[in-house]
Amino acid sequence: MTDTLTQTFTAVEAALEKKAYDLRVVQVPHLQPIADYFVIATGRSDVQVQAIARGIEERMALRGLHPLAIEGFNLGHWIILDYGDFVIHVFFEPSREFYRLESTWSDAEEVPLPEPLRRQAQELRLGALG
Repeated sequence: MTDTLTQTFTAVEAALEKKAYDLRVVQVPHLQPIADYFVIATGRSDVQVQAIARGIEERMALRGLHPLAIEGFNLGHWIILDYGDFVIHVFFEPSREFYRLESTWSDAEEVPLPEPLRRQAQELRLGALG
């Protein structure tokens, strides 16, 4: 596993701790000059979206990583944390449904999450559906 993917999974873990759901990691080959991986996650409210983003930022700071840019934090509808090699998109549910970011690129490949992250993401997704 590459350092970038390990760092990406650290961000995933932090998002899941804040109950982000429908979390996906995608690799988009034609966007590699911008980033290797995109993390896409959903929160149930603008406050939860902000908490997810803040939790990721705090966890990454403990590892000495700081975002190059943060966009959208004040509104909490679509927060972007740009870490260079990976970019995190945290959406408020209606915004995610509207933008459908993961379906924008036909060449996007979903990256399987390692255990126990995969199981935790699946449980949060099923909880959101039920």
